[in-house]
Amino acid sequence: MTVPSESPHDTLVTFLPHRLNRQPVVVRGLTADELWICAGLSAAAGFALGLPLAWLTHSIAMVPTLIVAGIALGVFVGGGFLRAQKRGRPDTWLYRQLQWRLALRHPALAALLGGQRLITRAGCWTTRRNTDRGAP
Repeated sequence: MTVPSESPHDTLVTFLPHRLNRQPVVVRGLTADELWICAGLSAAAGFALGLPLAWLTHSIAMVPTLIVAGIALGVFVGGGFLRAQKRGRPDTWLYRQLQWRLALRHPALAALLGGQRLITRAGCWTTRRNTDRGAP
C-alpha cells in the first residue's frame, strides 16, 4: 500500500479564521472578562444594599439574597446595556473607552493603568502644511 506524497500546499493553512483570537460571548453579549466585571460590581452593589436591609429587618439572610438578586439583575440589565453599547464597534472598544474616561478624570490613576499612552487632546487635527510661514 503506498501513501501519496504530500505537496507543500497540502500542509499549509491557506486561510486565517476571522474570529480566532476573540473571546467567545458567554451570556447576553458579554465575554468572560466582562461577565466577571459585571457580576462583581453587581455583587458589591447587592452587598451594599443588603447590609442596611439586614440590619433593619434583623435577618442576616437578606445579604446573600440581595447579592444573588443583584448579580442576576446586573447580568441581565448590564449585559443588555453593554451589548447595545458595543454593537458595531471593535472588540477592544469597551476597554479603551474605560481607559480614556479614566485618563480624562483621574490622570494619576490612569498613569498606573496604562492610560497615559492615549491621546486626550481635543481640537482640530490637520495633515496639510501651514501656509502662513511664507510661500516661496
